[in-house]
Amino acid sequence: MGHETEAAERAHVLKRVPTSSSRRGISAQSGLRQALGQFATGVTVLTAGGEDAHGMTANAFTSVSLEPPMVLCCVSKAARMHASIVTAGSFGVNILAAEQEDVSKYFADWRRPGGMAQFEAVGYTTGRKTGSPLLTGALAWLECELAEVLEGGDHSIFLGQVVATSRGTGEQALVFYGGGYHRIDGHARAA
Repeated sequence: MGHETEAAERAHVLKRVPTSSSRRGISAQSGLRQALGQFATGVTVLTAGGEDAHGMTANAFTSVSLEPPMVLCCVSKAARMHASIVTAGSFGVNILAAEQEDVSKYFADWRRPGGMAQFEAVGYTTGRKTGSPLLTGALAWLECELAEVLEGGDHSIFLGQVVATSRGTGEQALVFYGGGYHRIDGHARAA
């Protein structure tokens, strides 16, 4: 009886989900990108150490919980970073400072060297808890143990237990909005 009720509830929920963009005649890629481009995000570089060491620019990152300390990031299943995080069982999050636009572009470029060689061009230290490369000059760093991997369409949602944090000395954050980079002064406050 309980399974029938759960199935009925799921069917009811599914009826309320809007039809896909392709069924409505909207290009999923351009329409979704245009809409999401209106949401300002911070810019991070995700890193993983170990045998499949890799880094990747990402803005699909957010805090989840303070107690226990948890964050999440979303990575395409087709990206090299996906396998790197799974293999390492951990990841680093480098929150970029305003002057690190070139670092963001570098880790978004698939033509950079592979493995640990890619980090030599930007400078890094090795995280003491996870071995993840932590990039020099970032505003803050998080080291995370992989707690859970959730399905998210063509991406995986990596839930990370934060095991170490540190903060740099920078005052301005790098932000991505409307298809371009912007700077946010840490002293600016909303009215």
